[in-house]
Amino acid sequence: MQRHNARVSPLVLDAIHQLIEKEGFPHSRLAQVVSDLSRLFTKERTELSRSYLEDPAAVMAYLSYFVPVNLSKVQVLLDEMPTDRQQNGFSVLDLGSGPGTGSLAVLDWWYHHKYPGALSVIAVDSSPAALGQANQLWIRYCHTAGITTASFQRYEGDLERAAWLTQVRPRAPFDLIILANSLNEFYVGANDPIAARSTFVAGALSLLAPSGTMMILEPALRETSRALHHVRDRLLQEKQCTVFSPCLHEDSCPALVNPYDWCHEERTWEPPPSIQEIDKEVGFIKDALKFSYLLLRKDGKTITERRPDVYRVVSELREMKGEKRAWLCNEQGRHEVGRQDRLASSQNEAFDAWHRGALVQIERIVRKEKGGKVSALGRIEQDTAVKIVRPA
Repeated sequence: MQRHNARVSPLVLDAIHQLIEKEGFPHSRLAQVVSDLSRLFTKERTELSRSYLEDPAAVMAYLSYFVPVNLSKVQVLLDEMPTDRQQNGFSVLDLGSGPGTGSLAVLDWWYHHKYPGALSVIAVDSSPAALGQANQLWIRYCHTAGITTASFQRYEGDLERAAWLTQVRPRAPFDLIILANSLNEFYVGANDPIAARSTFVAGALSLLAPSGTMMILEPALRETSRALHHVRDRLLQEKQCTVFSPCLHEDSCPALVNPYDWCHEERTWEPPPSIQEIDKEVGFIKDALKFSYLLLRKDGKTITERRPDVYRVVSELREMKGEKRAWLCNEQGRHEVGRQDRLASSQNEAFDAWHRGALVQIERIVRKEKGGKVSALGRIEQDTAVKIVRPA
């Protein structure tokens, strides 16, 4: 299987462009506001206000730049999750929707994949302005595409309070629940943010259909990713769900053992010209999608058969003097594995195509002993069979 370049559909870009043109935002300010927002999202997160989408300039910059980027991340995971094409309809709950990034991603994915039955999406957010933008994007997309079998409803509500559950429960169960780039913004001032976020996710899972998926997407930062790992562990300990992906086990996350480790994804992406123009002006390089995520289920389905010789690659393939190395993760923990260049062969040539997020199978890992101690570094020998089970 070949890696697939994610890209933004012209219908999505057209809907965003129409909304921005309607608001009349000056293009000359766009790059600077994007740069300012990016700094808040990454380096100055303590300064980030949950009401940032109430600022008209920030909204236009977010729509122009961050919606296409984050929408592509959601669609990468939509393609990864299991779906039943025979069902009569597809119901979605988009929590912390903002201007409808997740909702629009599902609409575009559903339309292009020609899924049978009607699509219904409910978006919940605390910002009435953001919900209004989400509604406008939905209407513009459906009008251009000629869609008549997709419905969109919005509910304004503080997701840190339980009232939203009462609002949407009559519409449950949902085939998909999306929580995109929102969980890290919840319960920031709580005594135990991890416990509070875990309780929130458990509440959302109560609305999930037995064969449904909950998608949690977070920024690929150490702080936000490790917080997601902690939430994952708590949910699994409480038997609230199982993990479809990325994890290949239900044990405690081994990335939490070392305080400097975290697990995130990187997927190939073809940025649209509008994103490339902004990147060039502000000095960004957005040629890949980076994020942390969980796809949670209740039915025990997994992305691949779990076995001790199957691993997820959780780092880049690092080229060193005379060898290459990568970090792997499965039920046995997080391990570094390498292959010396002189031992490259037709048996292990798939090793050279390893990349972050790929699922790989290794016939045998050798750990050599030196000075009475077994090396932590695993070795792939010349006659070891290696294959990529599933590329990322």
